[in-house]
Amino acid sequence: MPVPPETGKRHEIGSVGLAGQLLKRKAAYQLAFQAPAERTRGWKASAMRLDCRLRGLRATLQIATKIPAPGTRGRLRLLYDVIASGMGPSVGSQQCHGVFHATDVLYNLEVLEDQGNFTIKVLGSVRSIRKQKHCAFLELGDGSTVHNLQAVLSPDQAHGLSHGTSVALQGLWRPAPPGKTQSHELQAKEVTIIGTTDSEVSLHSNVVLKRYPIQKKFQTAEFLRSIPHLRLRLPLQALLARMRSESEFLLAQYFRGRGFLRVQPPIVTSSDCEGAGEVFSLATASPIPGKYDEKTHGDTTFFRKPKFLTVSSQLHLEAYMQEHSKVWAFSPTFRAERSDTPRHVSEFWMVEVEMRTQSLEEIMDCAEDMLKSLVQGLRKSPLLDELVIANRSKENPYVEDSMEDKESILSRWNMLEERSWPRITYTQAIQLLQASASSGESKFVYHPTWGTGLQLEHEKYIAARVGLGQPVFVTDYPQTIKPFYMLPSVTDNPDGAAGRVTAACFDLLLPEVCEVVGGSLREHRLQELELSMQTPDSELALSSASDRAEIEKPAAPVNGGGNLDWYIDLRRFGSVPHGGFGLGFDRMLCYLTGIRNIKDVVPWPRFYGRCDC
Repeated sequence: MPVPPETGKRHEIGSVGLAGQLLKRKAAYQLAFQAPAERTRGWKASAMRLDCRLRGLRATLQIATKIPAPGTRGRLRLLYDVIASGMGPSVGSQQCHGVFHATDVLYNLEVLEDQGNFTIKVLGSVRSIRKQKHCAFLELGDGSTVHNLQAVLSPDQAHGLSHGTSVALQGLWRPAPPGKTQSHELQAKEVTIIGTTDSEVSLHSNVVLKRYPIQKKFQTAEFLRSIPHLRLRLPLQALLARMRSESEFLLAQYFRGRGFLRVQPPIVTSSDCEGAGEVFSLATASPIPGKYDEKTHGDTTFFRKPKFLTVSSQLHLEAYMQEHSKVWAFSPTFRAERSDTPRHVSEFWMVEVEMRTQSLEEIMDCAEDMLKSLVQGLRKSPLLDELVIANRSKENPYVEDSMEDKESILSRWNMLEERSWPRITYTQAIQLLQASASSGESKFVYHPTWGTGLQLEHEKYIAARVGLGQPVFVTDYPQTIKPFYMLPSVTDNPDGAAGRVTAACFDLLLPEVCEVVGGSLREHRLQELELSMQTPDSELALSSASDRAEIEKPAAPVNGGGNLDWYIDLRRFGSVPHGGFGLGFDRMLCYLTGIRNIKDVVPWPRFYGRCDC
């Protein structure tokens, strides 16, 4: 694709600037008509051609300048496509004004209507098709919006089309007749089948027809999880993909603007995270002959010693932090925990942060500001409106039966942005729980006791009672139930009771979803860290509250350095006070979207007993 000569870089020019530069050229060419004819004959011809080109480009520029901000890239692509192709190929007596996304068309109905015979081309897949005697009505989707674009086809054009077929439609965008659900529709002039869905398959010497499994009807979430490679084509899953992409961009933008360095920690680690729950061990599919000998090396694994898939990048981020002060990472983590709950999967993504600081308040402020900034950024896109539409309505029959109502979704987003989030200590939380149980207000399955982890029912009560719809920070948990690397609280004994030593840590609880962020100050002193790693209580600390495994749970062997000798070196050589936190990204998306099961938010869910594709 040619690059505009004015900039040399495609991404450095916008639609308004392009129009202005072309108009300046036109003015320069028009001056040529005032010169002697024998000197400017070629100039006049060029000016006439450019004038025609500008008249054709005017409609495209009017559309481009009204497209919402999230469509900027598509807007520029459209402009360059139009310029490079000389306003596109002809369709009968009309010219095609470019290839559009459904978003560009549906969000600019009035602009397109003002252009009269405006010919467009859209690419996508058939969501549904109704064939009648004299015409056919087709609903097209292309992943850019949860809305479907309706097109009117002739019976001949509809031949061979079925649900899921990939097509290219070209035609006129016109107002629909009164009474139609969609205000406008595409009157197709040209239909091209790119890929069919139903195919013949040989099975036991018989040829059978294998049909596209996703149809326009309600299908259970469990069934859709069995076909994750096709589930991605659903409007809801396409919306989630766009939301993941936009969220990652906003997070990167947030951290970059605050001086954080994004780093890439390893996925294969030597830390076995003993006590934090099950881990995935690495091994080759078959032994490597002639490479390692059990008699010589004592191990036949690829790395000579057992290695694992990471359950947290925190320890490696601490190594980066020593040099760069403020670092963050967005990477996958893995848990081999045999839990089949709506809140657990074996592979998930985490946002993890480490920074030089001596203040737990500063870390909590960063986590709160990060999430508020994320929600504010998402509000500027059409994603929230589309989430509301996707709430199991007639307009979107593909939505799985696992979403909150639209009022709950709107309330969640609003409460995330309102005022500062409340903060209470673990001791205060236990007192609230015990008072509720004693008064008969609540009946807990697990009695709240100081020194034990908070159960899911306890966290839900705290989020509802203290947060009143807002997130709640719970700080200063007992040190005996927390990992070895956490720094003791400055006030070791806040309530005056003997033996109640707490850690400088916090959990962020959201209503219904509960814990999504966990963080702490890290033990930066060498002798204290070694003592903590040798204490038998460290094993207890890492085995309790397994539900927190998706937030941060790297562990230490209780027999000294072991496979964490390198981690001790970080304290031995120039250690500094620091801390950080980890955000369960997929759980956060569950909260923002109102989808109750994390398996329906993760694109390729891996959980106990299931790893398709």
